[in-house]
Amino acid sequence: MTSNSDFNEINEAKACMDNIYDQADPRPYFRELKKLGYAIPNEAKPVFQKLIDHLQQRQEGAVKLLDLGCSYGVNSAILKHDLSMTELYQHWGQKRTTDETPKENVEYHKRFFANLDGPEAIEVIGLDVAENAVSFAEDIGLLDKGLTCNLEAQPVPASAEEELAAVDLVTSTGCVGYITEKSFDHLLPTITRGRQPWIANFVLRMFPFDTIEESLSRFGYVTEKYEGQTYVQRDFASTEERDQVLARLSDEGIDATGKEADGELLAEFYLSRPEKEAAELPIERLFAA
Repeated sequence: MTSNSDFNEINEAKACMDNIYDQADPRPYFRELKKLGYAIPNEAKPVFQKLIDHLQQRQEGAVKLLDLGCSYGVNSAILKHDLSMTELYQHWGQKRTTDETPKENVEYHKRFFANLDGPEAIEVIGLDVAENAVSFAEDIGLLDKGLTCNLEAQPVPASAEEELAAVDLVTSTGCVGYITEKSFDHLLPTITRGRQPWIANFVLRMFPFDTIEESLSRFGYVTEKYEGQTYVQRDFASTEERDQVLARLSDEGIDATGKEADGELLAEFYLSRPEKEAAELPIERLFAA
């Protein structure tokens, strides 16, 4: 069983990017991610689209999605507007005047996304500890609602409970490890109040998922890993990071040959659903359909 201290130790193997994660202007964040070939939102896109399509077939109205660790609304931009990371890097990499006001900056990006063709019929709530990033994503319209709170240390704010209780799908593409079962223990009583949304997590291979899976099981969830599939998160930031990650994987008995040993951080996909739904349509059949 993995403890929070274990997660803290594993995180020490990764490069720290706190200095770019919560700025008022997202351009430094995207510049750094581009250098590292950050790709997990692209890799996750067809998986999330498959889940959204399936959920849309069985309900009326837009699918409501809660994106954990949403940062500047990257997953929302990609899913709502059918964009790629390449297109986002191009957009955020534009050389724009340095003397524009924060309000002018927000208005420019708000117009850009509003003018894109036919957004997907989904509503996205973003949750993150990064207040500036969440506020920016909400201001430019990528998030329908932004929530800033640290679920590792506090329960869901009472003001957000009603909205979160209507969520159909919970997603994450890299925050597991920064968040542990504590966040899910705080979140699950709220999001399962009226229904049991599907919960879709992309998790770096060096992070065990067992404690989160146990928390989910107490609320009637069955978790399936999509076996045989790995997804590129990003390149290693340094030789030191590579060596530390490979050592951590070796300690966990995970073979990195032909995978992380080739120079990239890799994630696996876990889908958690109510027991009856998982039994009726196992994950392999879901993605083969």
